[in-house]
Amino acid sequence: MGVQVLYSFVIYVLINAFTPGPGNILALNTMTNYGWKKGKSLFFGIFTGYFFVQGLCALIIFGLENLINPIMTVLTYAGAIYIMWLAYQVAISRPDNKTAGKQPSFWIGFVLQIVNVKIFLFGITSLTGYVMPYYSSLGLLLFFEMIIAAIGSLATLTWILFGGLFQKTYIKHFRVINIILASLLLQCVAALLLQ
Repeated sequence: MGVQVLYSFVIYVLINAFTPGPGNILALNTMTNYGWKKGKSLFFGIFTGYFFVQGLCALIIFGLENLINPIMTVLTYAGAIYIMWLAYQVAISRPDNKTAGKQPSFWIGFVLQIVNVKIFLFGITSLTGYVMPYYSSLGLLLFFEMIIAAIGSLATLTWILFGGLFQKTYIKHFRVINIILASLLLQCVAALLLQ
């Protein structure tokens, strides 16, 4: 892999990791609503899910290329339904909503990543576009996917920190901000279904 290809790979990974997606938006919303202490299990679920999905992408690319399209079709619709549910939850959430009784959980974050088609496509296109022309061993595919997952997790952590910095503003304007975040999630659904 040449320097130019590696540079392009890094730029592609950074742009994909830091742009708004379901995981980043949910992390931001959870931080503003619950803070780090109550939200950390969800954040760790998002991070763990990211690594799990990227490892799965490497395995799919390595040995199951003929199953990629059927798997992606199922994940697209499952992801769209789950993200619509998240959009609704974000839209109706309130700062430190004690009436809901549900705290953010590891499994909500993890399942989000399992059905997050954005990171599946991100992992698969990264490998097929930048890595596979030069390397095809499972070890190297997993290595590149773990780099992607680490950068993606750092990007989500950035969104979490951003949520913490603007928590006071959020409390004042939570309804408008939640509607904007829910709309961004619905835009993610539209992008999934119209691709």
